[in-house]
Amino acid sequence: MTHNTSDYGERIRAQGFRLTPQRQMVLDAICELGGHVTPEAIYERVRTKSLAVNRATVYRNLDFLCEVRLVVAAHIGRQTVYEIAGERPHHHLICRACDAVIQLDGEAVAAFFEQIERRQHFTVDMDHLTLFGLCPPCRTAARGALSRASR
Repeated sequence: MTHNTSDYGERIRAQGFRLTPQRQMVLDAICELGGHVTPEAIYERVRTKSLAVNRATVYRNLDFLCEVRLVVAAHIGRQTVYEIAGERPHHHLICRACDAVIQLDGEAVAAFFEQIERRQHFTVDMDHLTLFGLCPPCRTAARGALSRASR
């Protein structure tokens, strides 16, 4: 994953903020590590560039980058992971059995968000959604186990 195609400094300045060296290092680390990365992995990568950056700085900058929608967080398994926000919203399906991550295009949930707006008069403002369930192989295995147990 790369962020060379987007001017994050411009996007941050347009919201009234600055692209600090620490923010740049966190963005670079997420891109270099390929997305879906833990704060610890981001911290380790940033530390290779600057020993002056501590964990608290990484967490503060991750929070900030999520607030300005340059980065999105997902809770996958028992951890939070981060990735660069895409041009369009995308979402994840997470298998509770094997932790497989399946990317789901934003169009797949757009109708659901529109229905919420129509029925609840509530505007969903979300670029990233994580849904949990069973992937096809785990679903098949679970059905087989239930079938054997009911005999």
